[in-house]
Amino acid sequence: MDDLKFQIKELIISALDLEDIKPEHIIDSEPLFGSGLGLDSIDALELGVALKKKFGVKFSSDTEDNKKHFASVDALAAYIALEAPVP
Repeated sequence: MDDLKFQIKELIISALDLEDIKPEHIIDSEPLFGSGLGLDSIDALELGVALKKKFGVKFSSDTEDNKKHFASVDALAAYIALEAPVP
């Protein structure tokens, strides 16, 4: 799971062009939006597309589900581990 979380952090940084942030700066349990990493709704769309391309996961149109999945790196990793197709 730690490898998956590291991959997610690298993807967040590259997909969103976060130049001054390194994977070790992102705390697994820290919120990605608002007071945490400070991402916004446009970032969520870009990140969702990048996650779909890399891991093959899909996100529903249900905003509450998406808020739960995008809450933190921990939440994204749990969702991807559950939903990603096994190679």
